[in-house]
Amino acid sequence: MADDTNPKRRGCGTMEVHRRLLDTDREYARRLARIEDHAFRAAMSGPALRPGCTRIPVVVHVVYRTQAQNISQAQIDSQITVLNRDFRKQNTDISSVPAPFAPLAGDARIEFELATVDPDGNPTSGVTRTETNKTSFGSDDEVKFDAQGGKDAWPRDDYLNIWVCQLSGGLLGYAQFPGGPAATDGVVCTHTGFGTTGTAAAPFDKGRTTTHEIGHWLNLRHIWGDDGNGCSGSDFVADTPNQGGPNLGKPSFPTVSCGNGPNGDMFMNYMDYVDDDTMVMFTEGQITRMQACLDGPRSAIGTSVSCGGGIGPKPLPKDPPKEFPKDGPKEFPKDPPKEFPKDFPKDPKKEFPKDGPKEFPKDPPKDPPKDLPKDPKKEFPKEGPKEFPKEFQKDPPKEGPFDPGPKNVIDDIPKNIIGDIPGKGIKDPPKSFLEPPFEPGGPGFPRPPVNPGFPGIPGLPFVMGTGAPPAQPPVQDMRAQYLSYYGQILQQYAELHQRGMLDAQGHASWQQAWDAYQQLGGS
Repeated sequence: MADDTNPKRRGCGTMEVHRRLLDTDREYARRLARIEDHAFRAAMSGPALRPGCTRIPVVVHVVYRTQAQNISQAQIDSQITVLNRDFRKQNTDISSVPAPFAPLAGDARIEFELATVDPDGNPTSGVTRTETNKTSFGSDDEVKFDAQGGKDAWPRDDYLNIWVCQLSGGLLGYAQFPGGPAATDGVVCTHTGFGTTGTAAAPFDKGRTTTHEIGHWLNLRHIWGDDGNGCSGSDFVADTPNQGGPNLGKPSFPTVSCGNGPNGDMFMNYMDYVDDDTMVMFTEGQITRMQACLDGPRSAIGTSVSCGGGIGPKPLPKDPPKEFPKDGPKEFPKDPPKEFPKDFPKDPKKEFPKDGPKEFPKDPPKDPPKDLPKDPKKEFPKEGPKEFPKEFQKDPPKEGPFDPGPKNVIDDIPKNIIGDIPGKGIKDPPKSFLEPPFEPGGPGFPRPPVNPGFPGIPGLPFVMGTGAPPAQPPVQDMRAQYLSYYGQILQQYAELHQRGMLDAQGHASWQQAWDAYQQLGGS
């Protein structure tokens, strides 16, 4: 019981929840595939970011059996303060990031505030308090329901639900990835790992458990890729080093694993398992993934606010400034400056200064990929997999047919549809990816047009995003990484098709992913 009350090593139940949903929710895997497709494309093309910062309303559900567990408002406020500092890169311990990793740390431009209006439109403090007869809760989501001794969630499109209770089994917290059921959406934290005061206990008394779990809620994976202590897992973020399992406690820099020297593991990342005072940063790549989540599956929540000058809204002045001049400046010139150029440069590339900013994107390659077909329509296989269901060919249903199959509907899909697929460092997808129905096609599935694609790699479509133009060119020498990404996406589509879980939109997305894969040199 002492371990339950005050854990000494970090334990996160998010992947347990993830695998349980794969077994029990027949549509969860399909939604995940689309979310990951969107996240991959955002990582390659630059996300369609919300303007300014996103401010998310939070409701904290305190579920308690003892008065100690009924944490104070001060403890709750301290946690909100930590979240705002951590997600805005305003935490004072950001200075502890080792020099090689410091350029990768970024401002996620996400802020949090306790809700002021409840679902019925009434004023609220953003905190609910529920007394329970339960000694403790696990990762089975019982804390999220009135009928099971907990508290029902508020609508997830309007609030980030955070439950604070006594967790068992050494758990510090857990979260639900986007794509899960609305009734259980949110984050759970044990009260001794929440905030910085009250019952918060070392080494988890800096509020970083909630930062970590909200990272999951925004679609971040554990930094080592959840493959145990192996080196084949991936968190699907390019700027986090490959890592062999979680780090605990307070590692020293560098801590090398999976041949990632000289700098080693990014153990100071919020998505590792180190102590609170050791995790201090998100990377730009992780921020892109979180922003893709806000642009996609969590686009309904939060409001856009200005990022400037600190956290929270600035009050407007009660009275206008008295010093405004009654008349405009007398010194305005009567005529426009004579030195304005009459004409714009005819050829900006030649007339721009040679020593311009170094960060301007380079020109895309002059030659397209060697394997790019001259006439995609003619060279694409005329016939697709024979096993495509006939009903799709005539009139594709909106949601797609489902094969009841075994009791666990998607037994044939990997338990961790993303985490169980090899990730970083893969040069080519497994040969099994290339077996039908890896390649889509056939009557009833017209080939969508290929748009101009990403800078430097012509023809890669942006299927699941908002259609915003790419913000910057992809990193050089990323073709192998893209092939790996598309191989993973295509395997997911193939597996979902075999289970009868792809609707018409899913097949169209599958087709475009296949086009992109071929143009990158895959076959």
